[in-house]
Amino acid sequence: MSSGFFSILLLTLLLAIGLGFFLRAASKDRTTVVDVYSPLPPLEVLNGIGNWLEARGWKRDGGDADRQVLRFKGSVSASSTLAVLLSLFGGVGAGCLGLVLKQLYPFLGWWPLLLAIIGAPTAGLIYRKRAARIESVELRLMSNSDSEGSNLRLRAHRDELIAMELELSKNLQLASDGSLLSSPI
Repeated sequence: MSSGFFSILLLTLLLAIGLGFFLRAASKDRTTVVDVYSPLPPLEVLNGIGNWLEARGWKRDGGDADRQVLRFKGSVSASSTLAVLLSLFGGVGAGCLGLVLKQLYPFLGWWPLLLAIIGAPTAGLIYRKRAARIESVELRLMSNSDSEGSNLRLRAHRDELIAMELELSKNLQLASDGSLLSSPI
């Protein structure tokens, strides 16, 4: 066999490794902590955020009165579009690997092409399994004096914090350091 086939095999294996890293990144936990301030009283801010979260499908999960913490839980599902796209990538990639193996080892016949049948659903299933999980939002009141406004520490998925900052910043006058909206990731 020529070295060209082995280099194509190497590139195909590198693409498979890239798909593996993409699967890992697509289902990675992106929980972030951010501090926000509002000049409004804490009860008004906590009720506003709580009502907004419940309207988005989050359920109250209690809290800790001593630590001044409220918790919400919600089920996060995997993106069907991304699962189909990853299945397509997995099938095409496995098919390419099968073609390379068929060229390198002709005595295998057409059997290596069956890798496409295995690779297609595998990538989507792995993504679906890893991405579907229970997420939580934690609101912690850092100051309890009504005269100085509300300082909150929010711990949640990064996308949920961005949505909260964009949608509630006017109504509840929430302000943070802006790092969520300026970050390239």
